[in-house]
Amino acid sequence: MRLTRTATRSTLATGACVAVLALSACGGGAAEEEAAPAAEPSVAEAPEFEEGSTMATIAEEGAIQIGTKFDQPGFGLTDLGGDPEGFDVEIATYIAGQLGLGADAIEWVEAPSAERENLIEAGEVDLVVATYTINDLRKERITFAGPYYVAGQQIMVNAGDTTIAGPEDLAANPDFIVCSVTGSTPAENIRQYLAAPEQLVEFEGYDDCVSAMENGQVQATTTDNVILTGYVAENEGAYELVGEQFTEEPYGIGLAKGDTAFCEFVNEALASAAEDGSYEEAWTATAGQYEGTEVPTLPEPDPCV
Repeated sequence: MRLTRTATRSTLATGACVAVLALSACGGGAAEEEAAPAAEPSVAEAPEFEEGSTMATIAEEGAIQIGTKFDQPGFGLTDLGGDPEGFDVEIATYIAGQLGLGADAIEWVEAPSAERENLIEAGEVDLVVATYTINDLRKERITFAGPYYVAGQQIMVNAGDTTIAGPEDLAANPDFIVCSVTGSTPAENIRQYLAAPEQLVEFEGYDDCVSAMENGQVQATTTDNVILTGYVAENEGAYELVGEQFTEEPYGIGLAKGDTAFCEFVNEALASAAEDGSYEEAWTATAGQYEGTEVPTLPEPDPCV
């Protein structure tokens, strides 16, 4: 298993049965009980694909490049050995298995929110599985398979901070600074609730936001509830979630624009994961370990257009 961290932003520029997580308003500690690791996904033996298709090319090369997050507990986070782990990683590994590729054939590429479309368009990755909300603006540049999960945005504050109870309170507290990630849907969503643009600080990754909360530079972080739940669990007693989720964020798998055949293949792989139990196993071994989460149901896929 190989890892690749992305280049800097300037370098890259040049070169509907849906179960949404039910989360307790104040988050919680770590998992109530330790879950067993997800089983190794099965690898298809000598799968056959239409000549010239993306699937055939990847299978013939015997390797795949997959973009994911390296800083999101439960979905995509590098472990002590430097390997990514989480629900997104398990889903991506299953898809690779349907192409006839084992985990050792995957090159993991760090995919910060602001770089995901760039990585796909530049051919640096074959697909992106990185808490990647499907929206119309992104569809102008790439094609989405899925969704495979639906999250919702919330706000994380320091434990015991009662300044705000939800996004509606932000405008009345202009000194309360909120952090999110450059190029992310949550950063755009929160702007409508602010007293002024300066009330939002944006960084490259959510780890930076948590560090800024630790040193008092910002008072809150906002993103999808599943990501924040991971930070609450990994920093027991330090943070809590406030208010209810105020958006729906369908997570899709990003592919090259117009690659309908690959999109349909990925959707079939997702359906297979749900049917054989791999989808639920992937969840319970990763994000499902956090208190307050529920096993999701695979959403109905959007048309591959």
